[in-house]
Amino acid sequence: MIVSIHIAERESAPMMSIPSARITAGKGIEGDRYFTNSGTYSHKPNPGRELTLIEIESIEALQRDLGIVIVPGDARRNIVTRGVALNHLVGTAFQLGEVSLRGISLCEPCSHLAGLTQREVLPALVHRGGLRAQALSDGVVRVGDSFVLDSSR
Repeated sequence: MIVSIHIAERESAPMMSIPSARITAGKGIEGDRYFTNSGTYSHKPNPGRELTLIEIESIEALQRDLGIVIVPGDARRNIVTRGVALNHLVGTAFQLGEVSLRGISLCEPCSHLAGLTQREVLPALVHRGGLRAQALSDGVVRVGDSFVLDSSR
């Protein structure tokens, strides 16, 4: 399930929480920095930059296990999920709401994320930093939308 949705208008800008987002196949979330090629890593084109996801369980574990407190938008991922093992979705098609996506690669933490939050998130989010995904169809996703594996792709 989608817990929250976040976008940033440009590189390093604060993430804004939004109730729904329009997704365009091959481009990502309208209004987000990577949709307009103004993100920190836009100079390195990759379909996995279209959309990023992270499990709320990873964010909660940071606080519970390590005392590191970040709010979901601070993780710099577009979609926060609950009850979905994102690491298992690399190379897999799935549906969020009315949008089809494909998991591209793990979204490991980087020094840019550490610089915008706190240094301790770098080792703490290794293999728990989320999933990079490619948008395969156009549509809208909303907070509360369900997650479904897409067996047709």
